[in-house]
Amino acid sequence: MSKQSKAKRDKRKKSQPKRPIQRLNSQQPVQNHAVLQNAEGQVVAAIGLQGTEWLLAIGGQTMGNADNPVPMLAMLKHLANVQEKEGRPVTLETSPQLQQMIDDLAADEGKTAEEYLAQLVSEFEGVEDAADDAEGEAAEASTDAEATPADADAPSDSSEQPKG
Repeated sequence: MSKQSKAKRDKRKKSQPKRPIQRLNSQQPVQNHAVLQNAEGQVVAAIGLQGTEWLLAIGGQTMGNADNPVPMLAMLKHLANVQEKEGRPVTLETSPQLQQMIDDLAADEGKTAEEYLAQLVSEFEGVEDAADDAEGEAAEASTDAEATPADADAPSDSSEQPKG
């Protein structure tokens, strides 16, 4: 190596434009396969495929990833049902590739795609109902605890000072 090679290399590096920070998976774009939109056309949640990994994004944040998008689609369908019950109309659109995957899984179980998704969505509703029941029972328990009288053995005169 010559004595000037390092100087040439440093000069060349300085003349090149700054490169942005390289992010992991930045080379692979995310392809949307299911999009949940509100009435104004804003995306509420989406399922995308990046390479071989399925991503779930809610509110612009990536919430999780999986090898199988079907449970995530059931979650989006459940979210759509909840939004509809609360009076907020939403639309859920799926890609032909994802719809074909659902059709194939449903056919394996001898169901239509709608029946298959409805079964998966009902599992989420069951979990939500169980959570609501647990919250209700916890609220009842705290109300019952407040209604019971204080411990009878506790001294009622608070003027006694501990001797020490």
